[in-house]
Amino acid sequence: MAETTITFLGTGTSLGVPVIGCDCAVCKSTDPHDRRTRSSIYVETPECSFVVDTGTDFRAQCLRENLRKLDAVVFTHSHTDHIMGFDDLRPFCMPDKWMPVYASPETMRDLHRVFRFAFQPESRVPGYIHPEEHITAGPFKLGGTELPPLPVTHGRAHVNGYLLRRGGEPLAAYLSDCKVVPDTVIEAIAGVKTLIIDALRHRTHPTHMNIEEALLVAGKVRPAATWLTHICHELPHAETEKNLPPGVKMAYDGLKIGI
Repeated sequence: MAETTITFLGTGTSLGVPVIGCDCAVCKSTDPHDRRTRSSIYVETPECSFVVDTGTDFRAQCLRENLRKLDAVVFTHSHTDHIMGFDDLRPFCMPDKWMPVYASPETMRDLHRVFRFAFQPESRVPGYIHPEEHITAGPFKLGGTELPPLPVTHGRAHVNGYLLRRGGEPLAAYLSDCKVVPDTVIEAIAGVKTLIIDALRHRTHPTHMNIEEALLVAGKVRPAATWLTHICHELPHAETEKNLPPGVKMAYDGLKIGI
């Protein structure tokens, strides 16, 4: 039995699925796999539990998955669909707990700007979020898990994906938002057990990978398993998955995988 579990809190793009006002087949689908909240994962290890990104749907995701334990928060970047649930970290800080927050200098700066109240000394009262800042300038550890940042390009934004490594073994690489994965990152994650990668749709997009581009990266990385995430409403789950190559699957909200 795997000692580390990843729960997909959300697997959708910034609009979520269904999209407001859309009558397409996926948005009207009764298949629960086609209901996608904003992308995020929850990682449980023997020593601690942490979340990667707190998107717009973070509160609902925590309630759906009955999350009770959270020891740290890691951010990929500061786009709205990845940070706007930040204030919903408050229950995990009660009554007066500090929450370690890991982010790049740019993302931490934006968290200060958007959630200025949370970082002000006068806001350090019971019931408020108490962020303990950690800049991800290089690899860091959460319990026995080492997380080297994986810099990728997402349009004009620079995003940190993350490698999850335990005991020197590369268990999972999380690349939720990317258009370009540099060769240095491909080399760093080559042979990883599990690859979780952005695959927005079939058509090309200026800032996200489509399925073809994601499969090209997976072919270079050669993981044991690949899970596609950050999926829009153009991809019906069942129909899309049956046409994927062996070892590649569509992630969905609530999916749990042992690594």
